[in-house]
Amino acid sequence: MLLPILLVLASGMCHAVWSMFTKRSRDKSIFLWSIMMISTILLLPILITELWTHPLTAGAYALLLLSVALQALYSWLLSRTYEMGDLSQIYPVMRGTSTLLIPLIGVLFLGESLTVYGWAGIAFMLGGFAVLSGLGSRSSTASLSASTSAAFRKSGYTPILMALCVGLCTTCYVFVDKLNLQHMSPLALLEVTNIGFVAGLTPAVLKSRKLLEEWKSNKFTILLGSVLNPGSYLLFLFALQQAPLAHISPLREIGTIFATFLGILLLKEQQGLRRILCSVVIFGGILLVGVWG
Repeated sequence: MLLPILLVLASGMCHAVWSMFTKRSRDKSIFLWSIMMISTILLLPILITELWTHPLTAGAYALLLLSVALQALYSWLLSRTYEMGDLSQIYPVMRGTSTLLIPLIGVLFLGESLTVYGWAGIAFMLGGFAVLSGLGSRSSTASLSASTSAAFRKSGYTPILMALCVGLCTTCYVFVDKLNLQHMSPLALLEVTNIGFVAGLTPAVLKSRKLLEEWKSNKFTILLGSVLNPGSYLLFLFALQQAPLAHISPLREIGTIFATFLGILLLKEQQGLRRILCSVVIFGGILLVGVWG
């Protein structure tokens, strides 16, 4: 069990680093498209070869198409979310949403139950999300005009709502890809997800016409991100082959703490102590639900 744990922890760290690079970029859509396009080109022969030598059933191809569609939606939501909110604000919400939703769906619709630790974890995550959204800062906006206060609430709530949508999309594609691993290798599946990711951002990239500008400004981080982005998910897929999803998925979210520190220390984002505490609380809630819930 040690190897999948190490793979998942490394996956979470890699994910946090490339997310920080994305937040620092000039155009989020172009940056994300660029780091994924490199690996998409490199892995395409692997996918073609595997599909040629091991043809899939119609049902398996349908699952692959569903994965592509989910990745396309995910990439669009992700780029928009990074445009709207700070890394230290949105990242913990994006990464904690799936752990929050899955047990709630089980309790509400599948007749499952949670332990006391599980409900405590749910409460921790909800509290962390609420504070990150600005619900705890009423006193600081009491003296503002009604229009200014409304704008503040919108700027605080909208990134959180977008981050929740990203987390929901992540929940869906992880489950679909767990099924897809029954039919193909992690590398080939990674290429399928890459194709969907790139497809979701291509219209925005074509519309902006600023691809060269982004490369001139962030060539080094694009190249490094092109390794860390697919690499983080590839590590997770390898871990999924060796351990149950429920056992290892919560550990990957240690990246919430790491990403928050990156946002505060390197990106100079505000409310440092508050957001660090929120990320720790959310990660604690994830562990409570995932391990003892």
